[in-house]
Amino acid sequence: MSTLITDVKVILTAPEGINLLVVKVETNQPGLYGLGCGTFAYRHLAVKCLIEEYLRPLVVGRDVHAIEEIWQLMHQNAYWRNGPIENNAISGIDMALWDIKGKLANMPLYQLLGGKVREAVPIYRHADGKDLSELCDNIQKYREQGITHIRCQSGGYGGGGYGAAPAHAPSHAPDGVYLDARKYMRETVKMFDGIRSRVGFDVELCHDVHERLKPIDAIRFAQALEPFDLFFLEDAIPLEEGEWIRQLRDKTNIPLAQGELFNHPFEWRNLIAERLIDFIRVHLSQVGGITPARKLQQFAEQYGVHTAWHGPGDMSPLAHAANIHIDLASRNFGVQEWSGTEPPNFVIQELKGPREALLDVFPGLPQFKQGYVYANDLPGLGVDIDEHMAALYPCESGVTTWTQTRLADGTLQTP
Repeated sequence: MSTLITDVKVILTAPEGINLLVVKVETNQPGLYGLGCGTFAYRHLAVKCLIEEYLRPLVVGRDVHAIEEIWQLMHQNAYWRNGPIENNAISGIDMALWDIKGKLANMPLYQLLGGKVREAVPIYRHADGKDLSELCDNIQKYREQGITHIRCQSGGYGGGGYGAAPAHAPSHAPDGVYLDARKYMRETVKMFDGIRSRVGFDVELCHDVHERLKPIDAIRFAQALEPFDLFFLEDAIPLEEGEWIRQLRDKTNIPLAQGELFNHPFEWRNLIAERLIDFIRVHLSQVGGITPARKLQQFAEQYGVHTAWHGPGDMSPLAHAANIHIDLASRNFGVQEWSGTEPPNFVIQELKGPREALLDVFPGLPQFKQGYVYANDLPGLGVDIDEHMAALYPCESGVTTWTQTRLADGTLQTP
């Protein structure tokens, strides 16, 4: 008997206060279902609507094995294609189908991708601090956990928290997160000088610009950071001004990571083929799930570009697990961002409060141990969801404020 899709359900939950969207694909085999991540935390209801009103009727009754066919069908069925809402909706179903395929094969996902080329995945974590001393203390805590790659920030990405316009802004300037790019650059260079003086060069350091600089300033900034031997500089150039990446490449020897906001192969194809970046940083659900991410990984491999998939708190543990499975099977893996979805036996301060709720909702997480994350070797993605627990943490639909970033004169700036 063929294994067919009988239903597609959307599960919304926010155990850490971050909106997560999980897709459950049910089949005509008793007890067989798959789970996938379609999290677009700031437009989750739009993704939910697209799945329930358009994709569900499209895929119900289809063979669960036809993953490539179903992906292409979902992608082109609306005629107009791409974008984060559509791609996240597709991703939820795509990941769930891979999860089902693994369960039918009784194999973890990485086996379906060709098997392991490494036993575990080295990760990097984020260290912040109100001053250099606190930041270095936090770096040391991660080093004691075996983590060798650390992203360093101090006070965010050049702006404070959301609030009223500062005194130097024009009268009646709107509320927002006000940026001071020059101050940010000066203080970040000073920060890395201080870090290297205190902790040395035996730890790999990264930094995320978050696209908040003008391209010409990003070039100057990268040049100023060269003495500190960064592992990579992330998203120094805004997505909309990608032509500047070539000039940045020509003017700095710092390895470049790019792609957190990418949606479509046209946005990364030339960057990879012309070797203008060193690490591709896409968010798996943002590009449409496991199917396109695996193609991207293999394409990048041909040009010596490494993966460093986006792994923030605003993606579900299912997507984190998908990252890990692809990493295990990828020869051109670079490093994996990790937001700390540790199992309960890994006792650190982060596990208190919201982290415990996340673990209750999503049993079966990949395991962290001394700087590495290990797949749990359960079939498929290996992560389940407790729907009763998920319902205890409803999502919220307020206005997103952290993306309302502004320049000194009140003009909106990409966040």
